Amino acid sequence: MKKISILGSTGSIGKQTLDVVREHKDKFEVIAISANSSVELLLEQIKEFKPKYVAVYNEDAAQKLKTMIPSDINIKVLSGMEGLKTISSLPEIDVLLTAIVGMIGLVPTLEAIKHKKDIALANKETLVCAGKLVMSEAKKNGVKILPVDSEHSAIFQSLNGENYKEIEKIILTASGGPFRGKKKEELLNVTKNEALKHPNWSMGRKISIDSSTLMNKGLEVIEAKWLFDVEVDQIDVVVHPQSIIHSMVQFNDSSVIAQLGCPDMRLPIQYALTYPERLENSFERLDLTKIATLTFEEPDLETFPCLKLAYDTLKMGGTYSAVLNSANEVLVEAFLEDKIGFYDIPKYIKETLDAHDSIENPTLEEILEVDRWTREYVKSLIQ
Repeated sequence: MKKISILGSTGSIGKQTLDVVREHKDKFEVIAISANSSVELLLEQIKEFKPKYVAVYNEDAAQKLKTMIPSDINIKVLSGMEGLKTISSLPEIDVLLTAIVGMIGLVPTLEAIKHKKDIALANKETLVCAGKLVMSEAKKNGVKILPVDSEHSAIFQSLNGENYKEIEKIILTASGGPFRGKKKEELLNVTKNEALKHPNWSMGRKISIDSSTLMNKGLEVIEAKWLFDVEVDQIDVVVHPQSIIHSMVQFNDSSVIAQLGCPDMRLPIQYALTYPERLENSFERLDLTKIATLTFEEPDLETFPCLKLAYDTLKMGGTYSAVLNSANEVLVEAFLEDKIGFYDIPKYIKETLDAHDSIENPTLEEILEVDRWTREYVKSLIQ
């Protein structure tokens, strides 16, 4: 029985993780769950999965949850960052699945690594902001970082048994998002509702906007560099609108190995939790005769400049990628609140990058300070 803790159990990935647990009740025990403030859904999850701990990041929501839990349920309610750190490093857990969205996932993930917990990683921002630091700590503590993103899971599976030194190229596939095939002039006045309509995947609001700008793919490029120890010029992005090939690896002998499957996040979640085993499940099976055609296109970097900005920050190194991520988080939130336009996102990210004095080998404290500075700077630009 594998014992797991879930950061972000009320979000899209968190809920699908609990679907996997339902599918294999004899294989997993949920020890702890967390959310920012969704206490009603948390209470439902507590009643069903009976975790020993729950962490609510929002202090007021944590107090509210305490009043809602029936007296016959024995559970410890924690709050704030300390609560997230506690459930990430519990002595009894085997794996921390971090499905929390944004920079907030970095500190609890490092706490789990310090306590030698394997990480099922769906929080790409952790490696975008602190890839070198996180991978170094994982190596030092003998911790496995198991990717949950469908693209990185596909690469991880394609590399199973292979020599990483023989990688010629990693090919990340992208659906193209809701605006695939559009030109910049067609997108100048798009609304958040249009941007949220992803054609293939059911995702949270922030990730859906990132997919519409192709920033999601940019963050995945940075994540891939750290996960698989490759150089930036070894990572390509190809638009594949069917989302059947989840990513590929090209080797130095010209062979290409790909991982295919239906667009279903439960599969990479399950693989990260069961690795190196594969468990049977009731998920939809891929029927290529029904798909019939798989197509591929180059990404349009003029229409989607966020992808180019991500490549640029990876080439520049230091804390530029952390600035890219933090600026994007603030700007996506502003776009969702109708405070800025679609192309203000890459515009203000570039202005913030231009204003930043990078730190070459930052400590955790320096990364957190860069995050604070970036958020304040971007908010001043918006105002």
